[in-house]
Amino acid sequence: MKPIDEIASQLGVNPENLEKYGEYKSKISLKQSLAARKNPGRLIMVTAMTPTPAGEGKTTTAIGLADALNRLGKKAVVALREPSLGPVFGLKGGATGGGRAQVVPSVDINLHFTGDIHAVTAAHNLLAAMVDNRLHFDGVCGLLDCRTISWKRVLDMDDRVLREAVVGIGGPLQGIARETGFDITAASEVMAILCLSKDLKDLKERLGKIFVGYTPDYRPVFARELKAEGAMAALLKDAIKPNLVQTLEGSPGLIHGGPFANIAHGTNSVIATSMALSLADYAVTETGFASDLGAEKFFDIVVRTGHIPPPSACVIVATLRALKYHGGVRLEAVNTENAEAVRKGFENLKKHIENIRIFGVPLVVALNKFPGDKEQEISTLANLCDKERARFALSDVYGKGGKGGVELANEVLEAIAQDKKEFKFLYPAEMPLLEKIETVARKIYGAGAVAMEGKVKRKIQSYEKDGFGHFPVCIAKTQYSLSGDDEALGRPRDFTLIVTDASLSSGAGFVVIYCGDIMTMPGLPKVPAAERIDVTDEGEIIGLS
Repeated sequence: MKPIDEIASQLGVNPENLEKYGEYKSKISLKQSLAARKNPGRLIMVTAMTPTPAGEGKTTTAIGLADALNRLGKKAVVALREPSLGPVFGLKGGATGGGRAQVVPSVDINLHFTGDIHAVTAAHNLLAAMVDNRLHFDGVCGLLDCRTISWKRVLDMDDRVLREAVVGIGGPLQGIARETGFDITAASEVMAILCLSKDLKDLKERLGKIFVGYTPDYRPVFARELKAEGAMAALLKDAIKPNLVQTLEGSPGLIHGGPFANIAHGTNSVIATSMALSLADYAVTETGFASDLGAEKFFDIVVRTGHIPPPSACVIVATLRALKYHGGVRLEAVNTENAEAVRKGFENLKKHIENIRIFGVPLVVALNKFPGDKEQEISTLANLCDKERARFALSDVYGKGGKGGVELANEVLEAIAQDKKEFKFLYPAEMPLLEKIETVARKIYGAGAVAMEGKVKRKIQSYEKDGFGHFPVCIAKTQYSLSGDDEALGRPRDFTLIVTDASLSSGAGFVVIYCGDIMTMPGLPKVPAAERIDVTDEGEIIGLS
């Protein structure tokens, strides 16, 4: 690794604006001008087809693409989310790329890093404590009706037993007894606010707009009425600054913010992305999971803020194992050669190609190459992409780093230079919330209908009545299917999307729509990654994948 000063110098960051956390990582002060370039760089977004449980390598591809662009003489930065400790110790493991396409120091990034996620946890829980404090001193006839409190607590760990909890038991000194629960920090509205705010002033204003519950006469109550936003912003004043690291090949990387894409909007901060665009010719960013989740939310929520431009091109990551999985092959057999299953599974990838085209963004399908991939299967996929008039490139950044991503980088550059770009949102802001849900379900997921209980429908309509009908919707659903059922593989058609609940994120600026059995607090798997992680007597952390 190079000293972080050297990486900052490559970008043209003023040394006075570096706030170093050791030799190899640093925060960049918001004093660093976001208008350093008269002509901002081009944004490249990396998404994927519907993944297998192991993931298909979006982060690895994004890192390798940035390395490849730098090899071609372009000035490129990769801008990614910070890993949550939940997946790190749970099912997926770390999230810093893999093989020869990684951001480093990977152990630091995967664990506490610069403390951003802990700061989000503290700010969120401070508001929860202030809510319960108000209930305790005001009693049942005060500002808040304890039966309507929607603000839970959060923890950056997979812990299923905390999904539902009762607080305040043990007598009057303990506060008012009520039901609540915990979400994972990556699902916190405070995390979304951190990632959607353009500066500290915007952050504080958004924190003040957080909806926490209703008064006894059913008027919405916001965090500003509890005078909480100032202290919350104080806890986040350093967390709002992007973190600078590097790839294994010395490309600059901005790692900042960590919302999940299946239960939140799934993109790194607009501040980091804006900074990357102001400092480089190309900024490569990654959105969570597939086009139905991360990409749709990136377009309809993140770009809609106006803080960053629409992408100049999009990369859809595919793997032969995911294609065969969606083509009917059992997960344990996806490494066996089966060109026919690749052909059948292409229906899933084809839908994701269609989704990106709905938004009018040029695209390239990138096959993330695995060592056992067979030539016949690769040529089958290439031919299928050709029939769909979709650009195709083989990517071997895991095995070869930036060198293995040159073909992809050249294809992306050609797409930016030659392909038609007519970006458009999926729906207008003035469309009613229920119609927005149906539009996403029909056009992006392929649903035939949307169903919900009357009480859920009335809750959504109450948000409109309270003045939030212009918000985009952030649909929380399984990442393992285009539908709301994680067992519906391939390309399900004309299904009914079941909406089970809704919540208002008035500070972040969207309405969350919960579908199927989605959980905002995950649980650890039967054999969690934590069982493999250890630290040696010399202090070296091992087993972190």
